[in-house]
Amino acid sequence: MDKKRLFSVIFVVFVDLLGFSLILPLLPYYADTFGADEFTTGLLVASYAAMQLIGAPMLGRLSDRYGRRPMLLISIFGAFLGFLLLGFANALWMLFASRMLSGFMGGNLSVAQAYIADVTDEKNRSKGLGLVGAAFGLGFIIGPVTGGFLSQWGYDVPSFAAAGLSAINLILVAAWLPESLSEEKRAAMPEKRPGFTFSALGAALKRPFSGSLLITRFFFGLAFAIFQTIFALYALKKFQLDARNTGFILTYVGVLSVFVQGFLIGRLTQRFREDLLIAVSIVIMAAALLGWAIVPSVFWLMVILTPTAIAGGILNTVLASTLTKAVQTQEVGGILGLSASIESLTRVIAPTLGGALLGSLGTWAPGLFSGILLVALSVYVWRVIYGNPIAAEIRAKSMAAAS
Repeated sequence: MDKKRLFSVIFVVFVDLLGFSLILPLLPYYADTFGADEFTTGLLVASYAAMQLIGAPMLGRLSDRYGRRPMLLISIFGAFLGFLLLGFANALWMLFASRMLSGFMGGNLSVAQAYIADVTDEKNRSKGLGLVGAAFGLGFIIGPVTGGFLSQWGYDVPSFAAAGLSAINLILVAAWLPESLSEEKRAAMPEKRPGFTFSALGAALKRPFSGSLLITRFFFGLAFAIFQTIFALYALKKFQLDARNTGFILTYVGVLSVFVQGFLIGRLTQRFREDLLIAVSIVIMAAALLGWAIVPSVFWLMVILTPTAIAGGILNTVLASTLTKAVQTQEVGGILGLSASIESLTRVIAPTLGGALLGSLGTWAPGLFSGILLVALSVYVWRVIYGNPIAAEIRAKSMAAAS
């Protein structure tokens, strides 16, 4: 494992996400200054995820063909332009344009994950991707607080601060981060590499093992995104929690997730097979979400959020790690891009679905729906992923790398 390059790209991810999360909580208020109603504001928020759905597989696949570093440079520069446009916005259409540009370029997380896959071996892959997840989580913990503080001088100030962070990130990548796909690695790849087509990406879905991992990514992502996107409204309706207390609870979840991905995941993957971790974590998440549906008090809510955060941190990391090992080297960026695109799709669907369940049936409905969804998924995972011969082969390679 190349530790210098590993921590370099982890720092790049942290700065990237810090800039993004600076302005995320302020968007509804910023949109309100231009007269946007609730529906339009919802479209504004969804536009980012919708463009990320397109950008992630495109950037990932292009990084397989042209290298990780060029795609990181292009995407960070695009994010810089998006934040500048947001800061200078004087009309609602400019807000939409800035979020769509930033969303497309925000698909570069798949490129960063592919970079980690390039500089780690089978043994350390999960640990490296876990550190990326931890950097991602830290950015989301620190960013909203900082953005809220800066917003007292105007909603454009956090936007310009985010642009400044993107500029710093661009300089760091240009000066500090070498290409991870070396000439030797490129030469070792098949002469005919996968083309940049959606059919080439979609073919991964039909494969027996990587396809089942992507299906798991979608249904787990949908259940978890419902929890994330409607939690604040749930907390208000069921326990009358204000924004401050809800923020504290979500910070607790974020800190737990960072701990799991930054510290715990490396130890778990050294002791247990990744297919077993996926299967067990799905079961834990299903039980936790069913518990979320019936918690009687804030105390029990905090108790049930602990396994939710732990299982979510494990699944986010191990699914990505196993995917990189289930495909050939020249497909890593593309498969991670497709995984990120699927996750973005769940964030487009989840707010509407979760809000409808909450509004029409009650505060118990999102948890019950998500829990039942994952109960069904756990049956699928235990039958299709756990004990799969390809999973056994991946484990054998990891053990060989360890020895």
